[in-house]
Amino acid sequence: MTAVGERDAAPAAGPPGEEAKPAAVRAAMRWHQSSRSDRAWRRLLVGFGLTIPVLLVGIAALLAHGAWPALKKFGGGFLTGSQWDPVSDAFGGWPFVFGTLASSLIAVLIAVPLSIGLALFLTELAPRWLAAPIGFATELLAAIPSVVYGLWGIFVLVPFLRDWVETPLSDRLGGHLGIFEGPAYGPGLLSGGVILAIMIVPFVSAVSREVISAVPRAQREAALALGATRWETTWQIVLPFARAGLIGAVMLGLGRAIGETMAVTMVIGNTPQVPHSLFGPAYTMASVLANEFAEASGDVHRSALMLVALLLLGITLVINACARALVWHVNRGPGGSR
Repeated sequence: MTAVGERDAAPAAGPPGEEAKPAAVRAAMRWHQSSRSDRAWRRLLVGFGLTIPVLLVGIAALLAHGAWPALKKFGGGFLTGSQWDPVSDAFGGWPFVFGTLASSLIAVLIAVPLSIGLALFLTELAPRWLAAPIGFATELLAAIPSVVYGLWGIFVLVPFLRDWVETPLSDRLGGHLGIFEGPAYGPGLLSGGVILAIMIVPFVSAVSREVISAVPRAQREAALALGATRWETTWQIVLPFARAGLIGAVMLGLGRAIGETMAVTMVIGNTPQVPHSLFGPAYTMASVLANEFAEASGDVHRSALMLVALLLLGITLVINACARALVWHVNRGPGGSR
């Protein structure tokens, strides 16, 4: 019995020679193997982390190299010039910059109140059986291809705006407000802004809904218990708490609007000039790249398009930097997380 018990209590035999190694040596070997795997894992993660900055720098360097001939020829006058004539190699990018910023501003002015209002309705007022399908239908808009938006804009949105919005505004307000004067063509700056607004609503509303849902319910209940109305609770408690996230949602929508290409190309008119009213045809930087890059007739024309792309990248980076600084400022302000 004693022999059997001793045999049962004996530890399992390890690899040959393992039992002869002191415990400290075995621990050092395990630590060495672990440290090697940690170093490999660290290098892999550092590589992943550096991929995006390196890619961004590479894109900027490629655009700058391609845009250098146009930048050397036109200088700062490219940004302020309004002539775009590939035949005589005269290029100015101001109409495209103006069309991009103006159409994106129109989209934000339309989409932000609608998106935040929709997010507040779904989180604060709507019952669950109604909030779920409306939220799903709104997010489903983001899955629609851009070219489908463009086709819908050509056959539905543009005629509707021309007959029911632009023409009445031109007839009644055109003589008093310059932004509403002139004939209503249909394809133009307003049409491009409206279709961009429709396209960015899913992004802004989805982020806004998640941010508003993250507001602690205890704060809402405390405000209601102190006698605040639902409107006062939303305006004074929910929105101030979520303002940093809402700013991020707005900037996400703005970035999406600035970079949109196909849909806005199909409805904005594609005329390289600064429109005198909201109803005039315009052009955006993304649209001119999509329309003309494949058919660029010369080196100067191609370099000018690369300079437009570089300006578009620069505007996007500036907007994102401003958004980051604004969110940081809001978080550092009173009531923000420090």
